[in-house]
Amino acid sequence: MKGARLNSAPERATSLDMRRVIPIFLLVFVDMLGLTVILPLMHLYAVQFGATPLQIGLAIAVFPLAQLIGAPAMGALSDRFGRKPLLLISQVTTCLSFVLLGLATSLELIILSRLLDGLFGANIATAQAALSDITDESNRTRGLGVTGAAFGLGFMFGPLLALLALEVSDSLALPAFTAAIYSFASIMITAFLFRETLPQARRGGRPASRFSPAFAARHLTQPALGILLLLMFAQQLIFFGYESMLGLFTLTRLGFLGTGNAALFFLIGVILVMVQLRFIGRWNRKLGERGLALLALALLAAGLLLTAQVPETPHPFYVRELAQRDLLNERDSQTEAVIGALGIELPPNGKNGLGGVLSMLIAVLPLAVGAGLIRPALNSLITKQVSREAYGGALGLSAALVSAANALAPLLAGLMFQRLGASLPFLIGGLLMAALCALSLWLLPRHAG
Repeated sequence: MKGARLNSAPERATSLDMRRVIPIFLLVFVDMLGLTVILPLMHLYAVQFGATPLQIGLAIAVFPLAQLIGAPAMGALSDRFGRKPLLLISQVTTCLSFVLLGLATSLELIILSRLLDGLFGANIATAQAALSDITDESNRTRGLGVTGAAFGLGFMFGPLLALLALEVSDSLALPAFTAAIYSFASIMITAFLFRETLPQARRGGRPASRFSPAFAARHLTQPALGILLLLMFAQQLIFFGYESMLGLFTLTRLGFLGTGNAALFFLIGVILVMVQLRFIGRWNRKLGERGLALLALALLAAGLLLTAQVPETPHPFYVRELAQRDLLNERDSQTEAVIGALGIELPPNGKNGLGGVLSMLIAVLPLAVGAGLIRPALNSLITKQVSREAYGGALGLSAALVSAANALAPLLAGLMFQRLGASLPFLIGGLLMAALCALSLWLLPRHAG
């Protein structure tokens, strides 16, 4: 295995081959568009069958839990058999899972649809491996940022398409079938536009050894790579706790219902796209991947700490009684349905103003920029610690650790939210993220090479 120094910035970046990058961008964007159509509505799919809050949590957690097995396995198999066949298998399975969700007549079928997608839907990890195949160390962070930009665009437009689908029909089946249509479009892009990026000569040996527990343990115990993978897990655990509790926080602090949160998530998506399309390559040339990761951690810590300081000042048009009535409406959004079930206390009347909204917007800016930088920077560093033949396995392991964090974070953050209040999860998260930044400053150079 040939390592690389984590603290070295590339002197001259090689241009990306956009003829090969654009099909990867398109398939990830269309795939993410389908996924983000249903994500804002996942709670409602469970609620319509009388699910308890615990069952709702299970319906959401089953996908990242299944990814713990599926992402490393699919990534390693792509190292053995090539990126294109595994992408097609993954996308077909995702499309079928959306169809099953739209046809579901019970909570069990909803859970099965998410389990199916989690086990076999490793689209993003495989696309990242394909981008790593066609980039070198000087432009890999920018190349991996393409998938982040596609995610940001999907994050912007997917929820808007879901709202449009529900305007056309009150049935939750329509958004699921809409997602299936976009997933089918990504299959067509892969089949007809995507060219295989992993030549036969560079494909690895036995795939089974590459996604076994021994494979994961061997990589986690390699000093530099282990530090990077654990850092990926830790920052995602903290950040996804923020993401999962953001809707509850904006309701209890600002009185935001569905429209307010949709506007906030749209703004976050715009910032993500701008960072990953316009700035990440430029900043990487100046700072290197190590510097970019440290900057991202510092920005995430600052944003979390600023979020904790947002005052309980509802927006000027907030009326508590109207908000309570909206929360009881059966067509409420995902976040509102959960809030109603858990009995979250709404902010009182009489404290309306713009101070809370402005404070939230200030806090969102560093958070969104940091979120746009952190995963491309860390994944680029991870690829430098393995041979080219092991990109898929290493990135699959990285994705699996992200999935583990995504499964744990809502439970931990929700428990803190209930026990400690609305601000404490973000304050604690900000302090922990700052500690991660300080540890990374000390550990990454020491484990370089």
